[in-house]
Amino acid sequence: MNADPIFVGEGDINAARVLVESTGSAELFLYPGDKHYFADSSLPSYDAAAAALLLHRTLTFLRSVG
Repeated sequence: MNADPIFVGEGDINAARVLVESTGSAELFLYPGDKHYFADSSLPSYDAAAAALLLHRTLTFLRSVG
């Protein structure tokens, strides 16, 4: 998420941006919020809308390379 204290606060977002910029076929999607494990429905940090969008984007990607 775009305000995740681990992903953003510890600098992982910068590494992700470098990776995306190193290829013409990558995209970086950021989801609004500050949760780290937002896609795990067993945790209080679960965000159903963001998780659904993540799943949709993941399946779309897998179909494109499959």
